[in-house]
Amino acid sequence: MTKLLLIVVSTLFASSSLASVELPSLPYAYDALEPVIDAKTMELHHVRHHGAQVTGLNAEYEKNPSLAKLSLEALLGSISTLPPAVRNNAGGHYNHSLFWTVMAPEGEGGEPSESLLAAIRRDFGSMNSLQTAFAAAAATRFGSGWAWLIVDEDGKLKVTSTANQDNPLMDVVEDRGTPVLGLDVWEHAYYLNYQNRRSDYIVAWWKIVNWHEVNRRFASAVGQKGQDHDAAH
Repeated sequence: MTKLLLIVVSTLFASSSLASVELPSLPYAYDALEPVIDAKTMELHHVRHHGAQVTGLNAEYEKNPSLAKLSLEALLGSISTLPPAVRNNAGGHYNHSLFWTVMAPEGEGGEPSESLLAAIRRDFGSMNSLQTAFAAAAATRFGSGWAWLIVDEDGKLKVTSTANQDNPLMDVVEDRGTPVLGLDVWEHAYYLNYQNRRSDYIVAWWKIVNWHEVNRRFASAVGQKGQDHDAAH
């Protein structure tokens, strides 16, 4: 009886010590981004789509507990060596976790910082040129995927896009870098309001960009690139 109890207790302890991910709470109410994104879309997108990816990623961690010891960024950086289920669920969890934070209720997102604006002018010529390039990347992504503004490995800003739940941190994409802004162009992100009018969704979305968060991510990415450069020399 004592031996059986010890086995049960040790099993429970081992299970409870397994790292897992949780669905992050949104930093605003489901209806806070209306009329750009409606409350029902936000709820379904957050709870069902992102929630399913969190569940899926935890299932992969249970199959291979060593994966749970890695940071999400490290996991994505070696995604070519891992099963498709890890790629889809880890990518989806990272992408959506970023997506929720780079949006804010209209009028509350602030403005690009001076340093970010300077980088935009350097690499695109103007904010309008950046938005045009970003809209093109989002609109021409065939099927499902994402559009990104990244800091690339040379410290420059670049617009890119990825299919499905891939992202620029993965070692399977052509244009790698650190995402500072991302737009979900899967149909479930906009279809209730916009139907097949993806371009209308893209244009409206700029009204709810949370520049406070984009500025923070940009500063962090540029700082890290500087550290990497110093370490290399």
